[in-house]
Amino acid sequence: MELTLAITGASGALFARAMLRALEADDRVSRIHFIASENSLRVLAEELSISGRNSLAEKLLGTEPKKTIQHTDENIGASIASGSHPSAGMIVLPCSMGTLASIANGLANTLIARAADVTLKERRPLILCVRETPFNRIHLRNMTLAAEAGAVIFPVIPTFYNHPTNTEEMAQQFVNRVLAHIGLPQPNAYIWKPDE
Repeated sequence: MELTLAITGASGALFARAMLRALEADDRVSRIHFIASENSLRVLAEELSISGRNSLAEKLLGTEPKKTIQHTDENIGASIASGSHPSAGMIVLPCSMGTLASIANGLANTLIARAADVTLKERRPLILCVRETPFNRIHLRNMTLAAEAGAVIFPVIPTFYNHPTNTEEMAQQFVNRVLAHIGLPQPNAYIWKPDE
């Protein structure tokens, strides 16, 4: 399975790091195309004390990536900008409202927006992990447009029924839920079983 992971300029860098680490560790994933928007770099610096675009995937993973290919958001000629490139889907985590607007309205003016556009036109899974609160009407309309085009709106909302003891556990359980939705259930996922 080959997937694209994009991170954008919304709060939630911890969730993006957990997702990249989970994908890199999953034997069912053969390649990860990784894109960080320009605005995500500031969030990464503020939330995770990670700076710079160079070797960003390595910084997030804490080790040299084995199957992650990093693209710049300006490179609209990358392989994932074409529908002929095989892909099992795309995850945008976190997805800013600006990125949502670009995707929902078909702007395709960056690699993230173009790859998402290609994912939709090829009818592949597109998971938009939106991160904002409260939502205004523009946000809600754009989420509706994206959902009507085939995207899954998957807000960054952590669970508490699994009794997380820290933010890393909260991020991991959210990532587990997203990956299960895209067909990659994780062995360490907490599953609610009220009758047991």
